[in-house]
Amino acid sequence: MFTGIVEEIGTVTAVEPSGDGVRLTVQAPVAVSDATHGDSIAVSGVCLTVVEQGADWFTADVMKQTLDMSTLAGVSPGRPVNLERATAAHGRLGGHIVQGHIDGTGEVREVRPGEQWRVVRVGIPAALAPLVVDKGSIAIDGISLTVSAVSAADESAPWLEVSLIPETLEATTLGAAKVGDPVNLETDILARHVQRLFSFSSGASGAGSSPAPDATPPASTTEGGSR
Repeated sequence: MFTGIVEEIGTVTAVEPSGDGVRLTVQAPVAVSDATHGDSIAVSGVCLTVVEQGADWFTADVMKQTLDMSTLAGVSPGRPVNLERATAAHGRLGGHIVQGHIDGTGEVREVRPGEQWRVVRVGIPAALAPLVVDKGSIAIDGISLTVSAVSAADESAPWLEVSLIPETLEATTLGAAKVGDPVNLETDILARHVQRLFSFSSGASGAGSSPAPDATPPASTTEGGSR
């Protein structure tokens, strides 16, 4: 479990084929400072498991499903990545509940600079649009952000916007984001659960309490993620 508060920007130093996946090595002095074998580290929002480590690096296996769902597909040495260690149970929830299970990818459509901040518009898959709400939480490349604007429900090419403060621009990879860049997306876990519950509201004949008469299921259901 993570909170979306990036601890450092690491660098991919090696990518080796491993069956239908890859074995990834990342330079990450802060992330490995107290890491042990089997620990979880979020790499640009993707929860990965430490299988080897050194003084300032760790290695993790990335399976095919993760490559298919995230921007780690085609990753190569030199790529900067956002890193966060799993949160301690006694720690503060500085961002929001982030699982490290990517729902899919989006694409930066627009970057609008301001005097003290920067607004980034991201195009998102239609299946994820019902899960994103204005002033709600979204994890983009593992960064806990507040949605500052969303497209209309009938928009054919849905999008969301986030407003980035100087700290976010400096401490994460979004500071270098440009139009056309792909980004990992993880929607709010509570929204995903609600959507899943509503998907059973039509035609369900099994045991259990009935949904409210006016309940209408969302247009799509997203089931999946990556680790």
